[in-house]
Amino acid sequence: MAETTMQRARQMWECVERYHQLCYWAPEVRETGAAAGLRGFWMNYFATRSAPLGPVPASVVESLFFYYAPARVRRAIPDAWTFSTPTQVLAARYEGMDAALRRELGELVGSDPVRRCAETVRAACDAADPVGRVLFAGWASLDWPGEPHLALWHGCTLLREYRSGCHLIALAAAGLDGCESVVSQVAVDEAPREWIQEEAGWTETEAADAYERLRSRGWVEADGQATEAGLAGRAQVEATTDRLDGAHWAAIGDDAADALLADMAPLNAALPKDDQIDWRELYPANDSAGPE
Repeated sequence: MAETTMQRARQMWECVERYHQLCYWAPEVRETGAAAGLRGFWMNYFATRSAPLGPVPASVVESLFFYYAPARVRRAIPDAWTFSTPTQVLAARYEGMDAALRRELGELVGSDPVRRCAETVRAACDAADPVGRVLFAGWASLDWPGEPHLALWHGCTLLREYRSGCHLIALAAAGLDGCESVVSQVAVDEAPREWIQEEAGWTETEAADAYERLRSRGWVEADGQATEAGLAGRAQVEATTDRLDGAHWAAIGDDAADALLADMAPLNAALPKDDQIDWRELYPANDSAGPE
């Protein structure tokens, strides 16, 4: 039963992640964020994800986004709150997503499947335990949009941030810091090497130091490739994440979850690729070796 629940959690994460992730790439979201005062991609990213928590300082954002280098966070937070407010940022995010989803989905926006999906993800959100999942709790404190396509995005965002919280718990329990989390993911060939600096913002020195700590722990070889212990450790992180992320999907039942998968499939097929799930397609020349 536990294995089935964990498999379901992974399956449902991919489903909701694909619908949620449009917010990072849609030009409409960049434009409305800029109109609200945000400057650049990373300020938009950190401010919009953390906005439900209020104008929190960089230290809070770093603790919740510890995959990212503190220097990257501090270039955006708290400056974002001098250019805009959380209320303005959230209004801009929903305005941009409304336009982006209408453009991407076309006639599907007002379809019955969208309405059914919005109802199902809300039921899953209602069944989720917010304890320890701070970003989920913040997003859950917001009112649900009235338009079904936006309500569906809101619900997918809640569920995505719920899993993010579960993953943070699993990484912390494994004794991994932020940089170690990224480089160990690369070492087991579950992420492109570009993510270490280009995505997460760690310097070459920080990455090299993280590899050395993992080598001392027995997780990576001198060339940065994962050892058996490293592979097992990362597998345990993913298993813990799936286990923590499974209860609300079990609560709504297999029939509802299967129906959500079926209804979401054509919607997600109309959206861009996701850089978390589809990274092998987006980074075809990936080299997962360690520090050069």
